[in-house]
Amino acid sequence: MSEELWRRGAGELAGLIARREVSSREVVDAHLDRIEAVNGHLNAIVLVLADEARAAADAADATPSSGPLHGVPVTVKENIDLAGTPTTSGVPALAEAVAPIDAPVVERLRAAGAIPIGRTNLPDLGLRVHTDSSLRGLTRNPWDPAVTAGGSSGGEAAALASGMSPLGLGNDVGGSLRNPAHCCGIASIKPTPGRVPHATVIPPEDFGPAMQLMAVQGVMARTVSDVRLGLAIVAGAHPRDPDSAPVLLDLPRNESRRVALVAEPPGGDTHPEIAAAVRRAGDALADAGYEVVEAEPPLYEASLNVWGRFLFTDIRAQEPVLRAVMGADAIRFLDLIGDLYPVQDTAGMFATLAERRMIARAWNQFLVEQPLILSPIWAQPPFPHSWDLEHPHETMRLLRPVMPANLLGLPAAAVPAGQAAGLPVAVQVMGARWQELACLEAAEAIEARLGAAQAIDPILERAVMG
Repeated sequence: MSEELWRRGAGELAGLIARREVSSREVVDAHLDRIEAVNGHLNAIVLVLADEARAAADAADATPSSGPLHGVPVTVKENIDLAGTPTTSGVPALAEAVAPIDAPVVERLRAAGAIPIGRTNLPDLGLRVHTDSSLRGLTRNPWDPAVTAGGSSGGEAAALASGMSPLGLGNDVGGSLRNPAHCCGIASIKPTPGRVPHATVIPPEDFGPAMQLMAVQGVMARTVSDVRLGLAIVAGAHPRDPDSAPVLLDLPRNESRRVALVAEPPGGDTHPEIAAAVRRAGDALADAGYEVVEAEPPLYEASLNVWGRFLFTDIRAQEPVLRAVMGADAIRFLDLIGDLYPVQDTAGMFATLAERRMIARAWNQFLVEQPLILSPIWAQPPFPHSWDLEHPHETMRLLRPVMPANLLGLPAAAVPAGQAAGLPVAVQVMGARWQELACLEAAEAIEARLGAAQAIDPILERAVMG
């Protein structure tokens, strides 16, 4: 091939395999070779499934196409069940917690012909925005080994950005599909809760109210078209998830093409190059026929506080178990962040849920007039490793743009939009509930103007200018 197979996207690879221009075995071997070449520098993939992937590829080459990802390798975050492998969630206590069956999202990828090739790293129990696992260690950013790959799906993002995988699975309760997209310069989708099913056989199988209402499973890739392809495969109701909904992906749209641009979200500072990237993305949308206006959604700062109060009520309810299994740095991060949000009694939790609904009503009205919202994902570039432990309040301020979508159950598509301080910047397009395709279409318009992510060779040492 004129271009290395590991540089190709998932949809492109599926087409090559379907046309018999390459074999699935060639594609899988190319990605295994790429993992061998670069994963030692990044620690993004923490379990390589070489033998299983090669056997599956040979089987795929011997059978007719079984779906839109026939013969294509994929990676799976290590808190999503993949049969025959441990769902470690990044902690030593679950190192041998082997799942006997696939999670619904993995089941659906396999049914579409995909071949799991590796498991990707995450911080302890996914409860940190920096990927450093007490079981698996630190994941490095392919753009700069000294800065975070983001979290909690940081291993997945680093694997995608460096060409070790063309498509992957992650999840998101506080930006965990979007934070790493920003840090590593890739694309992703945080769906509406209920759009993509979630189920596990590893305890705890069920979660508290904040996780039930705010946590989602999603797809990550280098291009928006691959994210769209993956979402179409994994979306839809599943009997193992009672909250999953039989809602069509392609729903009627608001006829308005109006986009609210929030280049500098309230509640803290925004790096000027990030604000400029958001405005460039806004210009791309304007060129594509959208009407872009600077407008701030209502009760923005209130939504940030309610997100924290709601989530940390769940976390505190599980605190004895968390402290028993999480590493010291992970516990320290939760303690530092938890100080921002007061302990709530029953009346306080009731008030928090009521305030959440009040904010949702206000945003719903806003989204009638401006069906899409364009904003940063992080208000600052990726930070140095462990900076979040020294600057917890600043950490929460820089990731504030991701919180409203989780609190209110809104879809949000992430797409690269340039650089700040020499590091990647991604922006997000939020929309009304169930309007993932509207968000992805806008993200594709941004990508068409500003350029799609390309698989990169990891930078092994960052030059220091003096």
